[in-house]
Amino acid sequence: MEVDNDRLSSFMGKMLGDFGAAANAALIKVGDRLGLYKVLAAEGPMTSQQLAAASGTSERCVREWLSAQAASGYVEYEPVSGKFSMLPEQAMVFADEDSPYFMGAVGDMMSAFLLDEPKISDAFRTGRGVNWNDRAECLFCGTARFFRTTYKHQLVQEWLPALDGVVDKLTRGAKVADIGCGHGISTILMAKAFPDSRFFGFDAHPGSIDTARGSAMREGLSERVSFAVATAKTVPAHGYDLVCFFDCLHDMGDPVGALRHVSETMAGDGTCMLVEPFADDLLENNFTPVGRLFYAASTMVCTPASMAQEVGLALGAQAGEARLREVAGQGGFSRFRRATETPFNLVLEARK
Repeated sequence: MEVDNDRLSSFMGKMLGDFGAAANAALIKVGDRLGLYKVLAAEGPMTSQQLAAASGTSERCVREWLSAQAASGYVEYEPVSGKFSMLPEQAMVFADEDSPYFMGAVGDMMSAFLLDEPKISDAFRTGRGVNWNDRAECLFCGTARFFRTTYKHQLVQEWLPALDGVVDKLTRGAKVADIGCGHGISTILMAKAFPDSRFFGFDAHPGSIDTARGSAMREGLSERVSFAVATAKTVPAHGYDLVCFFDCLHDMGDPVGALRHVSETMAGDGTCMLVEPFADDLLENNFTPVGRLFYAASTMVCTPASMAQEVGLALGAQAGEARLREVAGQGGFSRFRRATETPFNLVLEARK
């Protein structure tokens, strides 16, 4: 094959950009863990000496970190003063955990991907998958922090109101199951918004349930919010008015069985909310920056997690609405619609 030098040069430029971004993922974690972004955003412009003194870190290390951040466009540099600073937009992404654009958890996620690479490579060879409980610890906290941003700004404000009659039920007092709740962030957000309802969070990972229980206790919600270790197919029947699956149905080995169990045990007029990563039904329409990220995460986390469980359907994070509609129908739901969407999520409503 004849090599097109211009095309090769362009592709090498792309690879250099990707390599630089991948290398800086670890530096994002350093800045997030040590509070460097937060200090710089709050007190900058600062020299490396000033940032090191304010953050209790080594000046020489901080100087190199700042240089890498400036080269990436993550912070600003002023040559005359030798000081570094953060624009408001940069601070929203790296320094403000309550911002709707916070991405500080990226470092945790990338660390988990690299730490678990040997397990994933083995899953490629054997087809046995990798169980969620066998993953690097930073994946659990990273996942919780990554999704917290979206849930905090959209769950109560936009997603629940998009469901037919659900907010009225929650306001009056309803029973809600949050399946695959992880650290319980979504459960607690709903519980704080609807004080007359009861919330039950379930997850198969014991460590996540321990964390969720601690969070509920600190928030003073233990009387209305409970957490238990359970899979989707073993959640106790309580006639739930609302059952939620937040970014987790595609991770399950038997999503059809999970939905069938829910349809048989929820209230007759109950609602099942499926929040899934945004995806088009056609592969080629997902070749976008969001699709690129989600396919990578699906390869490293979601698909192997499903393959490690019974059935191992392996929907993947980019299953798309048509495939999810099919799964819901097989699970016993005759009514299914897209309630709303964001650039990152599909919010789907399923009813019996």
